[in-house]
Amino acid sequence: MEKVKVVIAHRMGKGQNVARGVEMAGGEAILVPGVGADMKLGEVMKKNNANFGISFCGGGGGGALTAQNQYGYKAIYDMRDVNAGVSAIKNGYEALGFGFMDTEELGKALTEAYQKYRM
Repeated sequence: MEKVKVVIAHRMGKGQNVARGVEMAGGEAILVPGVGADMKLGEVMKKNNANFGISFCGGGGGGALTAQNQYGYKAIYDMRDVNAGVSAIKNGYEALGFGFMDTEELGKALTEAYQKYRM
């Protein structure tokens, strides 16, 4: 089975915990480095032909909406829990915006949801 590629773009240059969760679920995590990384979400998704991307900032909206406006990715933002993210994956969203939730649980759950509902 093909690996799910997930771009992780965190406003403060973090995201390592989510990346570990993605990898625990058998996915490939692509971390965007540096402060302000969330605004590069769509660019890095396109460059790496990613299946979906996660933007983290106050509400996740900036990176997700920029990915939608610049590259046409279906975006949703202002999510605050794992279940909201799983529902977004199930409903075909590609650019997912979250508040600051750098947890392994989130990365693992989203990757598993993609494998279940979209592969």
